[in-house]
Formats: sequence, C-alpha cells, structure tokens
Amino acid sequence: MGSGHDHSHSHSHGAPARVLRVSLVVTAAYIVLLAWAGVRSHSLALLSEAGHNVSDFLALLLSLIAVYWQSRPPSATKTFGYQRAGVLAALFNASTLVALSFYIVYEAVQRLGAPVAVQPRLMMEVAAAGVVMNGVIALLLWKSSNDVNIRSSFIHMLGDTLSTAAVIVGGWAIAMTGKTWIDPALSIAIAAMILWSAFGIIRETLNILLEGTPRGMETDAIVAAIAQVEGVCGVHDLHVWSIGSQTHTLSCHVAVEDITLSASQQILQGINQRLQRDFRIGHTTIQFEFGACAAVDGCVMPEVEAHHSH
Repeated sequence: MGSGHDHSHSHSHGAPARVLRVSLVVTAAYIVLLAWAGVRSHSLALLSEAGHNVSDFLALLLSLIAVYWQSRPPSATKTFGYQRAGVLAALFNASTLVALSFYIVYEAVQRLGAPVAVQPRLMMEVAAAGVVMNGVIALLLWKSSNDVNIRSSFIHMLGDTLSTAAVIVGGWAIAMTGKTWIDPALSIAIAAMILWSAFGIIRETLNILLEGTPRGMETDAIVAAIAQVEGVCGVHDLHVWSIGSQTHTLSCHVAVEDITLSASQQILQGINQRLQRDFRIGHTTIQFEFGACAAVDGCVMPEVEAHHSH
C-alpha cells in the first residue's frame, strides 16, 4: 500500500493585474461622466449605469486585491496558499450585483408611476462613449477569463457594454416617439441582464466553496480514465474538487496487483499524465491498495474494475 502525490501550481498574475489597474482608472473616469450626464439629462438609465459602474469599480478593485492574495505562496498554516481569495471575491461581486439589480428595478417602478422628461441626445452621446470603453476593457479581461475571479469582472464589463448599447437604442426611441416610459423600462431590462449574469457566478463560486465536482467534469468519466491505465485493477473512494477556479484536486484509492514499488510508480505516473491531459487535474493524492479496502478507511464510492488484462 502506498500513496502518490503530484503537485502543479501556477501563479501567473502579471497581465491580469495590469489590465485590472487600467480598467480601474478608466472606469472611475466614466462613473464621473455618467453621474454628471444622468443628473443633467434626468435619465434613470444613465444613473442606473453609473450605479452599475460603481459596483464594477469595486468588483475590479476586489479582483485586483484577490489576484495579489492568490499569488502568495503556500505556508504551514495555508497549505494551498490563498487561491480561494479570488473565489470569495467573485462571490461578493456577484452578490452586490444582485442587490444592485433589485434597487434599479425599485427605482424604475417609481419612475414609471411618475414619468420624468429626459434628454435623449445626451443619453446617446454618453452611452456611446461607454460602449467603447466597456467593450475594450471586456476584451482585455476576456483573455484572462479562465479564472472565475477575472471572469466575474469580465461579466460585469460585458454586461455594461450591452446595457450601454441598449441606452443608445432607448435614447433614439425616446427622441423618435417622446415616450418617457422607455427610460425606466430600459432600466428594468438592464437589471434583468445583470441579475442573470450574477446568478451564474454565484452558482459556480458556491460549487467551488462546497467542494463540488468542478464544472464540466464527470466523476464516472474520471474513474473510467484511471481504470484504463495499464496495471490498474479498480478505482474507488474517488473525490475531485477545486481549490481555485483553475486548480483542481483529486484523491482516490486504486487497487493494483501485488507488484514492486518501481512498477507502482510507473502506474502512478500513467494515472497522473492521463488526469492532467484529459481533465487538467494537476494535484492528486492516490493511494494504492492490494486486496479489499477496509471499511474503516472511510470509502464512500463503490469500486470500478478495470476491463483490460494484466
């Protein structure tokens, strides 16, 4: 009986940090412009966008802090480092978006009951600037969106790009028809879009924090892949979870024949290579066993036997 460990950690964070810093500066300037234009034009849609961009600013700031914490090396008390700092940042960002969405809807309903004249031309001019700014930032973040922390900021900015584009359409519709209810109705549509994107991030982050199976993986497929490695007789008590959005961890018991230590090392290497190649699982703890697994070991999954000859 023996155990095998494979470790693969990556802490590349320079490019995302630079993008986040630039995004913070540009977003802060745009918030000031939106607030001024929203008050000047009496547009709830623009003021909603200003509030949305304040949440984006905080989201970007939180993501930047999380990138720093994630890059810190493991220690005796934090053996996996601070990789879940980014997951917690993403969860907080998404939660603020949910709260913001309900507030926008509340304000829009109030405005529907008491319509206010708006200046559609100013709405469209400011929104056009926002489409360009948010679009560029979203494109830069998209290149680093494998990390759930960065992806939460990317979804923030992508939502902003779409919602500011909608403001342009709304401004044009108000100019053509004179219907002031279009402005609060547009705000409700923006809030619905924000809410939808936020729930997706919340679902993913909670799955990581609850140590669920990583998104896109199936335990049956992982067990089958391990069982196909030459020398493996069976696989059981398999667990797979995520430490961070890009760091997946696996532990399992593997049944083998009564073989030498060097032969078991070769089997272990084959298992780890397959897990890294097929599932991007880079940190494993694999326990080899000969014979039946004792119940006291805490096995919770049935054994899957390999179907090749040895």
